[in-house]
Amino acid sequence: MKAALLMIAITGFSASAMAATLPDASSKIPVEQYTYSTPLDIAKVVWMSTIPISCDVVPARMDYIDSKGKEHLIEYQVMGNGCVDG
Repeated sequence: MKAALLMIAITGFSASAMAATLPDASSKIPVEQYTYSTPLDIAKVVWMSTIPISCDVVPARMDYIDSKGKEHLIEYQVMGNGCVDG
C-alpha cells in the first residue's frame, strides 16, 4: 500500500514538475499532439521534458525548431523510467 501511494505521489509530482520546467517562450506555442502519422521536421531541439520515475506510459514534451525556423511544442507518450527488471 505504501509503495502504491509513493508511486502516485512521484507520478503526480513529476507531471507538475514537467509543467513547471517548460520554457516561457514555449508556453505561448500551441501544444501539438503526436501520432504515428504526424510528420516531423526537426532541425533543432530546444528543450525536452524529463521522463518521470514511473512504470507507466507518461506524457512527455519537446520544443523544437523546424527547417523553416518555426518553433513547435509537441506532446507524445513514453514509458517512464521506473520499471525494474527481475
